[in-house]
Amino acid sequence: MVGSFQLMKSLNRSLILNIIRSAGMISRADIAKKTKLTPPTVTNITGGLLSEGIILEGQTGPSSGGRKPIMLRINSRNFFIAGVDVGVKKIRFGLADLNADLSYQTVVPISERMSEADLVRVITEQVQKLMRESAVPKEKMIGIGIGMHGVVDAERGISVFAPGLKLKNIPLKTMLEDVFLIPVKVENDVRAMALGEAWFGEGRGLDDLICINVGYGIGAGIIMNGRLFRGSHGLAGEIGHTVADLNGPRCTCGNYGCLQTLAAHDGLKNAALKEIILGRPTLISEMADGKPDKISGIVIHEAAKLGDELAIEILRGAGRYLGAAVSNLVHILNPPKIIVGGGISKAGAFILDPLREVVMKRSISEEARKTVIVESGLGDSAGLIGACTLVLSDLFSLNYENTKQTV
Repeated sequence: MVGSFQLMKSLNRSLILNIIRSAGMISRADIAKKTKLTPPTVTNITGGLLSEGIILEGQTGPSSGGRKPIMLRINSRNFFIAGVDVGVKKIRFGLADLNADLSYQTVVPISERMSEADLVRVITEQVQKLMRESAVPKEKMIGIGIGMHGVVDAERGISVFAPGLKLKNIPLKTMLEDVFLIPVKVENDVRAMALGEAWFGEGRGLDDLICINVGYGIGAGIIMNGRLFRGSHGLAGEIGHTVADLNGPRCTCGNYGCLQTLAAHDGLKNAALKEIILGRPTLISEMADGKPDKISGIVIHEAAKLGDELAIEILRGAGRYLGAAVSNLVHILNPPKIIVGGGISKAGAFILDPLREVVMKRSISEEARKTVIVESGLGDSAGLIGACTLVLSDLFSLNYENTKQTV
């Protein structure tokens, strides 16, 4: 009985918090109407939230005949989250308030031989630096969110396999909670990105969406019925390792012809190098100072903007491969919107136009052809905002997975 009461109290609190967050400003009476909770219950819970400084009383609202109601809003600048976005080549750090507004951002490159101890040390030092430079008291920090590339066990907060670091089974949650004594949430970086888009980006208001990140690797974050879909073993969304060409090049995973060998950063670079070796004239070589290691997605994009035929051809080819993968996702999961982010997506129309063309051509119904495909509106901050949203979703959402443990 006590456990059930605690569960109900926790769910009601999250419900009310999310109503206030979604509304921006709302009265207690309107909260009671929306939640179907009794006015005394709403008053009791909001009283606790006020005393904790999570919400504030603001201006009075319009009256329906009696006394004007006092409006409630989230006290967004009173609590903060540290966001950590661990990519293949660099780690981004940032401090965010309850609206996911970022400040004090910094980027640290990943060394080629970064060990587990090195990774944890860098994260620890940089988060401590964020707190120190922002002068945020420890009691105002409600959590740390980490978006980690590769395979992640989100429930236990373990990086199962980070291919860019060549590291396995890093217990990030346990190790960092022992240092900071605040909750740490760990999730695959693209799933975190999808959550950030759902809360603050192009996915707002949608219960179903897919977010695709195209950079050094390719992954998808899937949200179904308002919740992240991870699959049985945390592999859902690993579209970078779906086969795009049975006779294609060898991938870092050991298989051949994976999508990311053809449409991610190294795929674009290798396509350019192949043509340059064959003697094809292109601005890419000149813009890279004739050095193969300087060829990148950015260089190829810049050459394409100058009208370079090879650069345009390479980006268009990547877009078509991505289009085939997106077409498969449309037919398997049928989302209303697909959001494309990551470094390669900055090529914009050079990538997205051929991607959309393939989806239009291969879709089997008019409804499928209406799937909205857009570039991420969160840009370079998508990963960080997503990492912070991992913590925010625990604070504001009806998270049954967590509340089950209190029964």
